[in-house]
Amino acid sequence: MTSPAPTVLVFLDPAFENGRIADSSQPQLMATDLGATRGDGVFESLLAVQGRPRKVQAHLNRLGSSAAALDLALPEQDAWRKAIDTAINEFRNVHPAPTPEEDEVVVKLIVTRGVEGAASPTCWVQASPSPAGSRRQRETGIDVVLLDRGFDTEAGERAPWLLLGAKTLSYAVNMAALRYAHKQGADDAIFTSTDGRVLEGPTSTVLLAHLETVDDGDGSVRTVRRLITPQHDSGILPGTSQGALFAAAKAAGWELGYGPLVPQDLFDADAVWLISSIRLIAPVNHINGKEIGTPAVRKQLTAELNELFAGIE
Repeated sequence: MTSPAPTVLVFLDPAFENGRIADSSQPQLMATDLGATRGDGVFESLLAVQGRPRKVQAHLNRLGSSAAALDLALPEQDAWRKAIDTAINEFRNVHPAPTPEEDEVVVKLIVTRGVEGAASPTCWVQASPSPAGSRRQRETGIDVVLLDRGFDTEAGERAPWLLLGAKTLSYAVNMAALRYAHKQGADDAIFTSTDGRVLEGPTSTVLLAHLETVDDGDGSVRTVRRLITPQHDSGILPGTSQGALFAAAKAAGWELGYGPLVPQDLFDADAVWLISSIRLIAPVNHINGKEIGTPAVRKQLTAELNELFAGIE
């Protein structure tokens, strides 16, 4: 039998300023907790590299937005920051990385509504190893299939109770989409809407790039790099990694765009990526079996974006 991956749990507890470390090998959650019985809660996932958590403020802000959509009251952000530091330090002390390159810790911030009638939500931070396949997919790329999300792009505004723009614990559909993609021989999926728009991946944000050669009229030519992501108002989760990368790309001279995108835009792109806080930037090699761009261009543009992303805190 395979041993479970090492995990550190730190509960936010008013009696413990820096969070309360709990034994992850022992039961810690009530079986009647609404997070377990109904998926009633929210979460965030971020990556700590060599002990430094990335984009903490962006993740705390999005956690707050998701919680507000579910009418959940959260502890102050400072309490989360202290618990995050405690979890990372404890994990690295107990499970030191073999090399600096492998010193990556996945940190999850989890909030449930607690048991029925609870006065306050249950909140904890979980630290665990980075998935073994994440680094490989960053380096070799992934194959993707397009899957119908079952909603149009106006569903989130028309029916806010669907919580389409919130990062909730109700991830059964997302995981089912990944399993379906794997059965089709793909690594991941990109959701599309019923009105034909590109949305997001089950656990990631979609990016694409176009290269355009421009004649400046003085005999010289230059290459314009344009980075595009789907519209945020189409019922997708705003990506923290996408937002940080866009800011870095703009400073580096890239042009930016926000959809709307249709599947043909993906096939016409010079490169497509799925980006997330844990896997980081994964180049898409094929969509529905069709190659995207060329290997040389994908490799070049991915290297450029990785360099920009490496400087993001």
